Amino acid sequence: MKVKVFADAHGAGRAAAREAARQLRERPGSVLGLATGHTMIPVYGELVRLHEEEGLSFKQAVTFNLDEYVGLGEGEQDSFCEFMKLRLTKQVDLAPGSFHIPNGLNMDTTAECRAYEKMIRDAGGMDLIILGLGRNGHIGFNEPGSPLNSRTRVVALLEVTRRTNDDDFRFVKETPREAITMGIATILEARRILLVVTGWEKAEILSRTLTSAPFPELPASFLHTHSDVTLIADGEAMEAYLEAVGDSGITFNVGPPA
Repeated sequence: MKVKVFADAHGAGRAAAREAARQLRERPGSVLGLATGHTMIPVYGELVRLHEEEGLSFKQAVTFNLDEYVGLGEGEQDSFCEFMKLRLTKQVDLAPGSFHIPNGLNMDTTAECRAYEKMIRDAGGMDLIILGLGRNGHIGFNEPGSPLNSRTRVVALLEVTRRTNDDDFRFVKETPREAITMGIATILEARRILLVVTGWEKAEILSRTLTSAPFPELPASFLHTHSDVTLIADGEAMEAYLEAVGDSGITFNVGPPA
């Protein structure tokens, strides 16, 4: 795992965006996997800026979002679908039919999950996937206990996840209890993975992720089995790891905000 550490969350976000931009410039028809959440706001903000000011094009790209809440979807203001439209997909030249996200409004969730997996396969798989890290070690909504061979499916959200996300809901009375998520196996089939982690509240779980062998109770630890993972973090997120073991065994690319 390659590690790049930046001074703050905005610097880390901009660095992640530039990795995605490099992918698009080298291969304009790239298939991107995208996450949501507060960590991604500076990532998408920089991608929009690169589009508006430097001509970065999404016209030939295809995107697949990691997850969506069951019971929410397009037109629902608290949905991940609307988050993505607000932050990225409606702000760039991505073709409308090239943005994909699980439909949490589909009553037949089994069919929805199968169809989503097929769409990813039919697109040729993901060239680059951008991940965040949950406070309990989840990637996507793969909660602790998720198996290595898991595929897109409905998962029950743990209380720690629901409490963490409570502030995101303005119109839904309570945080949904289930979500559709890409599985671990689906994520690991991406050709390249960017893991973006910022903030002191992620420091302990990031340290555990970096120092643990792969096991289901810490889903992010499965990233160690992939051959091309880059961690982009800020200093706060790396603090617990550095206090515990220093930088032994990891190559750091330390720099100011990109």
